[in-house]
Amino acid sequence: MPDLTFSTIFHPTDLTKGDEGAFAHALKLALAAKADLTLLHVGAEETETSGADFPRVRPFLERWGVIPAGSHKDDVSKIGVAVKKVRKTSDEPVQSILRHIERHKPDLIVLATHQRQGMARWLNQTEAEPIARAARVMTLFVPRRVQGFVSFETGAVQLENILVPVDRAPHPQIAVDAALAVARVLDCAQVQVDVLHVGRQADMPEVEVTLPPGWTANCLTRGGDVVESILAVSEERNADLIVMATEGHQGFLDALRGSTTERVLRGAKCAMLAVPVA
Repeated sequence: MPDLTFSTIFHPTDLTKGDEGAFAHALKLALAAKADLTLLHVGAEETETSGADFPRVRPFLERWGVIPAGSHKDDVSKIGVAVKKVRKTSDEPVQSILRHIERHKPDLIVLATHQRQGMARWLNQTEAEPIARAARVMTLFVPRRVQGFVSFETGAVQLENILVPVDRAPHPQIAVDAALAVARVLDCAQVQVDVLHVGRQADMPEVEVTLPPGWTANCLTRGGDVVESILAVSEERNADLIVMATEGHQGFLDALRGSTTERVLRGAKCAMLAVPVA
């Protein structure tokens, strides 16, 4: 398995309460990986840049029991995490975020998503999907209506069931590798990895799944609509995380309705990791 690292993590935030779950995931992963974490807010008007309305890191770490109550700012850096808060002014937040990504090239992006459907999606374009599609960087989506696999209150990790849908194209090995890398960096003791192919069993691509003691893997096949089957299996298996390789939009219909990965994201009841194929 290639060495997938999470040394730089990037979290664009709109500074609303609905973003707290995604921030908790970004912070937990940064803690586990001893990574540099950058928080970015892009607003349309100049506002005070003190950072007071950014998510406050120390209260999180104190509540999670990582540092003692009343800790100093320097205590955060002592645990191996560097947090940077950046504020930019722009009427085009997606483009501003993409420029930041291009300049700094993070290993992982963590985004909150609204999961809008149908006409509401066209009238209220979410920013998470176009950012991930254009950035071509591994992106963890945390839907605002679900808790995800990191507790906002305690920082505890619930990552026991990972679903990896696979197909011949794009080749899914990188998605399997990314799923294992996330669970490893979070030091999960027991993980079940379900590798799912929607279609004929004979067409299921071969992937290598190297597991540490205590982890298990299953190969599953289902028929029917790809997106509906993936979402159904994710509920059947109580998935805590869905991991998918993605190539972005492949044609006119995909451009209208979104790629398979994006369509799964809009219906998912858990966090989702999209892994771009080079």
